[in-house]
Amino acid sequence: MTDDEWEELDMKAVSTIRLLLADEVMYDVMEENSTARIWLNLEKRYMSKSLTNKLHLKQKLYRLKMTEGADLRQHINTFKQIISDMLRIDIKFEDEDKAIMLLTSLPASYEHLVTTQLYGKETLELEEVSGALLDHYQRKHKDSAESSGEGLLVKGYQNRGRKKDKDDKSARGRSKSKITDSESDGDMLSVSSSTDSLNNSWLLDSVCSFQVTPHRNWFDTYRSINCGSVRMGNDATCTIIGMRTIKIKMSDGVVRTLEEVRHIPDMRKNLISLGILDSKGYSYKSENGIMKVSKGAMVVMTGQKISSNVYKLLGNTILGGVAAVAESEDDDTLLWHMRLGHMSERGMRELHKRNLLTGIKLCKLDFCKYCIMGKQCRVRFKTATHKTNGILDYVHSDILGPVRTSLKGGAQYFMSFIDDYSRKAWVYFLENKSEVFVKFKIWKAEVKNQTRRKIKCLRTDNGTEYRDGNFLKFCEEHGIKRHFTVRKTPQQNGVAERLNRTITETVRCLRLNAELPKIFWAEAVDMACYIINRSPRVALDGKVTEEVWTGQEVDYSFMRIFGCPAYVHISGEDRDVVFDEKSMTKAFKEEKSQAAENSNNIGKSTVQVELDELESQSDEEPHSNDQEQDSTRSDRPKRNKRPPEAIESSEKDKWMEAMVEENESLSKNKTWELTELPKGKKPIGCKWVFKKKEAVSEKEGERFKARLVAKGYSQRHGIDYDEIGYTRCEYDCCVYVRILEDGSYIFLLLYVDDMLIAAKSMCEVNRLKSLLHKEFEMKDLGAAKKILGMEIRRGRGARKLWLSQKNYIRKVLEKFSMLDAKPVSTPLANHFRLSDSQCPKNEEEIENMSKVPYASVVGGLMYAMVCTRPDLAHAVSTVSRYMANPGREHWNAVKWIFRYLKGTAEHGILFSRQPRTNSVVGYVDADYVGEVDNRRSTTGYVFTLSGGPICWKSTLQSIVAMSTTKAEYMAVAEAAKEALWLKGLVKELGLNQGGVQMHCDSQSVIYLAKNQVYHARTKHIDVRFHKIRELIVTGDIVLEKVHTSENAADMLTKPVTTAKFKHCLDLVNVSSL
Repeated sequence: MTDDEWEELDMKAVSTIRLLLADEVMYDVMEENSTARIWLNLEKRYMSKSLTNKLHLKQKLYRLKMTEGADLRQHINTFKQIISDMLRIDIKFEDEDKAIMLLTSLPASYEHLVTTQLYGKETLELEEVSGALLDHYQRKHKDSAESSGEGLLVKGYQNRGRKKDKDDKSARGRSKSKITDSESDGDMLSVSSSTDSLNNSWLLDSVCSFQVTPHRNWFDTYRSINCGSVRMGNDATCTIIGMRTIKIKMSDGVVRTLEEVRHIPDMRKNLISLGILDSKGYSYKSENGIMKVSKGAMVVMTGQKISSNVYKLLGNTILGGVAAVAESEDDDTLLWHMRLGHMSERGMRELHKRNLLTGIKLCKLDFCKYCIMGKQCRVRFKTATHKTNGILDYVHSDILGPVRTSLKGGAQYFMSFIDDYSRKAWVYFLENKSEVFVKFKIWKAEVKNQTRRKIKCLRTDNGTEYRDGNFLKFCEEHGIKRHFTVRKTPQQNGVAERLNRTITETVRCLRLNAELPKIFWAEAVDMACYIINRSPRVALDGKVTEEVWTGQEVDYSFMRIFGCPAYVHISGEDRDVVFDEKSMTKAFKEEKSQAAENSNNIGKSTVQVELDELESQSDEEPHSNDQEQDSTRSDRPKRNKRPPEAIESSEKDKWMEAMVEENESLSKNKTWELTELPKGKKPIGCKWVFKKKEAVSEKEGERFKARLVAKGYSQRHGIDYDEIGYTRCEYDCCVYVRILEDGSYIFLLLYVDDMLIAAKSMCEVNRLKSLLHKEFEMKDLGAAKKILGMEIRRGRGARKLWLSQKNYIRKVLEKFSMLDAKPVSTPLANHFRLSDSQCPKNEEEIENMSKVPYASVVGGLMYAMVCTRPDLAHAVSTVSRYMANPGREHWNAVKWIFRYLKGTAEHGILFSRQPRTNSVVGYVDADYVGEVDNRRSTTGYVFTLSGGPICWKSTLQSIVAMSTTKAEYMAVAEAAKEALWLKGLVKELGLNQGGVQMHCDSQSVIYLAKNQVYHARTKHIDVRFHKIRELIVTGDIVLEKVHTSENAADMLTKPVTTAKFKHCLDLVNVSSL
């Protein structure tokens, strides 16, 4: 066996031993890093054969007495544990002596049983005596088991990890309960005893692992589940049959929602878990019989202490309106409801009867908010009947529009046709109504070619587009009868009108469900028509339209939800077959625009129809940026505008001067050009914004500033403006991204007047540069070689890229006369113990240090560290703490960093496309109490992508950690925030990765982050650091163990040896070019 294999096995053994230890024991051996040392530590603590240890155990055994009313089972377990401990250190007793000692340790209430055992048999055995005692105890307490408190063990739903065989203790006056033991892990619920009057109240429980209730009718939303069995304290068995949300009206009148409440019909109490509330950031405190649950400064729940030593919630449950038939875990009713464009339950049931929809069991729909938002209406058109004997005997047609959000091709209407016999529907998109006749001829040719049948009669409204002379003549020549409705009587064209309504309702549901922008309304209309043709129709007695039209059964297996992500296969000749993925997801992001409010105008001769939510416009500023309304609204008066206070105040003259100054500035800079208002357009309003600014000096008074701003929020996307195609990254405002037609990306990085353009296609790069040249005066420097002082070097054949600042570093060395310095191998040596005590104490020392350009030098080092030198992070962070009053030793440390730079000026970052490097990977570490002055710990982390570091940090922690575990835990929490930002950034740049992998060398931190059970040793850790637990549960962060020698972040927390430092640099690809 090699040394590496031995070390790996030893570390596995260490981890196994730690996981099997109780918390209070585990933390005492956390510092031991080998199996032998842990074993010796434990042996020394618990198996010492010294005289003192023997005396201690004997005293413990002889003084062991059971008190009246105590748990006999616990007493016997304690007795046997002491005997077992004594046996380990070679103290042995006869079995009869052990039995006698157990009997003599019992209270007076067991006297008759002790007498029977002592004088009823010739010999005694410990197991026989303990068995008789337990049988007596169980018979005695059988009748009172239900009233003394119930212990539950939930099996099969969750696994919380290791069990603790001990009583829960609370420092806040909470009730205590015994927990029934079990052979399998599970969640423990402590249920305090209570009277029947509490059955309709909620109890605040500190041991319960989740919210529980037996009342089904309390649920506001409900989902049936089958998640495991529950064993009560009296050995009765029940199950958790459902879960979801319950609403409670608190004592202050606020309605709050409890989430993930379990439904256990056999429970007798309603429990709220204080542990769950604590994990979600709530805190609770009890005082004078009142418990308050708070979040920040706001009290969200109040409990009152009752006679049974528990706290009852002050509030009333709002009875829920859940459906009689709950959603099943494996029921796909809702999935098919969305796939079929939010089809009605009756239509889906008809398809379900024919076994056309797989995965549906109950075919019962719950509440669907998209159906409510999309299908609200006022009245229903009356149904007109026509006797038709075959397809195309009678056809209905209508036009809907104009739709305010025009397509890129200019279409703002759609024309529909519906066959009366089969109810088959078609839609065509129009720019103007004058295209109706052209579209009709196209549709006529299509259906004639498909069916070999002729159109006999066409029913439309009385619009001029349908009464066009050419249209009428064409119908007459082809023997098509025309039926027209009476003007302004849409009910007479009920079939076509009902089709349009069905299409618009389905479009709303599809778009809202898919969260797509309004520009995709035509795609949604096409999809709606497609779905309608494959839906059962009432007019056909439940038959499906497509089946009646074609005579063939419809296949639904290939249908997907509208707007779901699609993965487009990239052929081999269009991609790099070695490094590129085989598919690219195309996602569309809705651009939320601000819409202004306005009351609806009644009495206009022209009615505008909107497929989506009703839009309106106004000169007033909207109340909300993203609020949209779907329901039909009645007229409401506009709010009264208040006159500008600035102009009517006593300082109006100064405000007028500021307004004149602003007008002159706008005119001088030629902010606008006067032009005629185009017909049909509405000008954008503007308003004045007034502000007082503080005086720059005492001689000057307050400054009055007036700004004239345009109400840009009144413009609407797709009508008043179009996006240019580039999206600014939300995670980095300097980066602009555009998705090209082939699915690839082009990136534009803009830093004031420096710019970088990156894309796979040089044609796209040149095209963008040409467009920018037309708008701005620019200088094309060719392939990127330098940006913001960073030098770029590429090896295209090896698919590698280097970043360095060698020229910048040499200039800095030359500027501060350090070019001839003797190089060193690390940026900060171990002998530097910097502290505040080394700062100047008197005026002479301060005067001497004032001649040293300390701040300027640290600033120069800081820029190199931030850009390309993570190896400087810890050293620069350390010396920067003393910039306010640096001492001579601090200056020596800065010069040491210069000496390190002298030997490593050529160092830079290497990025390469290697296997398993196409995702963000992080390393995090902490140095416990490394600061000399305040004993604070240091956090260090580094994240890599394509093998090179992209983000790093070394900083002091904000508070003093009380243990190495807490210091490491705080470091992991800090690094997790950076990981979330990086995940969002790379996603915007086209890299969709799962959880960010973070490596930590502390096993106890990983255990603490993944185990959300309450620990006495960690209760002092601030709630904000426990965010990491949620990120691990959601999968955003994947926390993994790494050996200390392989943790690249080790160099960011403390000075390390030369060998270790070079190894850390190799791990993140920082080396000489």
